[in-house]
Amino acid sequence: MIDHVSVGVADIERAKTFYDAALAPLGYQRMMDFGHAAGYGREHCQFWLGVPEEGADPGAGVHIAFSAPDRAAVDRFYQAALANGGLDNGAPGLRPKYHTHYYGAFVVDPDGNKIEACHHKPT
Repeated sequence: MIDHVSVGVADIERAKTFYDAALAPLGYQRMMDFGHAAGYGREHCQFWLGVPEEGADPGAGVHIAFSAPDRAAVDRFYQAALANGGLDNGAPGLRPKYHTHYYGAFVVDPDGNKIEACHHKPT
């Protein structure tokens, strides 16, 4: 159900130091580092840290991504969310900056939560 979760942080270096240490006993390690963001996991990144855009509250950086069975489901998620009060935060499409086959759609729910549906395999 959950593909990954992201949380906003004010200081990425401080956060990486904290999570590197705190998650190591659980068998998780930092697997990706983008400078302003870092991903943790065992086999793939399921927990992300990130510095929000300039001026944004780090607490506003909470994001939950749901795993989709295929790209068509991502498209349907996006349309259903918009039809039921969600706001566009990134139309369905490939996100090669994450990886070659990353296909996702981003919305903000009626209460301001940032959610996503994503699929990781080629069509």
